[in-house]
Amino acid sequence: MIYVGIDVAKDKHDCYVSDSDGVELYAPFIIQNTREGFEDLFEKVRAVAPDLSKVKIGLEATGHYGYNILGYLLEKEFRIFLINPLHTNLFRKSLSLRQTKTDKVDARTICMMLHSGMALTPYSKTSYHMEELKSLTRYRFDKVHERGKLKQSVSRLVTILFPELEKLVPSLHMKSVYALLYEFPGAEQVAACHMTHLKKLLYDASGGRYGKDVAETIRNAARSSIGSHIPAKSLELKHTIDLIRKIDDEINETESAIKVIMDDIGSPILTIPGISYRMGAMIIAELGDISRFNSPDKILAYAGMSPSTYQSGQLTSSYAHMEKRGSRYLRYALFNATKFVCIWDESFAKYLAKKRSEGKHYNVAVSHAAKKLVRLMFHLINTGEAYIPAA
Repeated sequence: MIYVGIDVAKDKHDCYVSDSDGVELYAPFIIQNTREGFEDLFEKVRAVAPDLSKVKIGLEATGHYGYNILGYLLEKEFRIFLINPLHTNLFRKSLSLRQTKTDKVDARTICMMLHSGMALTPYSKTSYHMEELKSLTRYRFDKVHERGKLKQSVSRLVTILFPELEKLVPSLHMKSVYALLYEFPGAEQVAACHMTHLKKLLYDASGGRYGKDVAETIRNAARSSIGSHIPAKSLELKHTIDLIRKIDDEINETESAIKVIMDDIGSPILTIPGISYRMGAMIIAELGDISRFNSPDKILAYAGMSPSTYQSGQLTSSYAHMEKRGSRYLRYALFNATKFVCIWDESFAKYLAKKRSEGKHYNVAVSHAAKKLVRLMFHLINTGEAYIPAA
């Protein structure tokens, strides 16, 4: 067996190659992050291992820097192992007390981890192609959070410019309210507008829900408003609403692309009441190839939802907190999906109520329900069965 350790960087990759006896087959070498560099690595490996099935290649999971070389090696049908950088760091420290960390040392450490026989799961083409779904779900996640911050800015600016408005509408973040504030970004502008125009604007933007009565109520409130007239804040409000609208379009386009992929995948977890294709897509994307996990507990650990353990001598901690060391995206998706499942599925609702009756905080109770949900999803994905609610 031939073992290859690769320490990935932006412009170059450090490589180390050894055989089953731990004998160094090449002096540590560097390949450039180019097609020529990839071909150089391939030729070196093939020179010492004509049978590529006898080769194991390890890379640290360093995100987008390793994506291209990973795709190249998968095309060559190598067995590839993605290794958590935390594991690499701990393994390196276990070998020596010296604080030595270089790219060459890391490449050799990865190679030794492969040689050690520790339980590692090969990275599959399925996982690689899941990267597209992961990119889309993470991009949507970031855009939703970006939009959330902009909505907070809208609330702040309305408090300054037209504070009475918030009590006159169900929410400031409605299409009709945004249309009003974009054209009249302040109480003074609303008070000065013609009633016919204001009524038509609200009627059209609300799809006919708001008529003359609402228009008159808003204009009367604007005429007696304590809102400040600050042109700079009004300009900021218009630009913020414009940004929110653009992000809305980007999110909608992203969700359409996610739905196309999810329809093609046809995952059985979408048959669980309360799991939409948005949260389902994030869960599927972050899990990747389910064969990487041999039990639901491994998924919980990967998501950082396993309880931490502290014991020293005769002291054992009575309060176990989530580790929160895994994928924050998967943890977010599982936790939020569980909340909706507990609303829409009777068995999960009863389970949540049971945990609450035991005196557990709501979030703690949800985390217990999330573990139950992970066990269910693990079963459905591995069997391909649709979820059948308990009678």
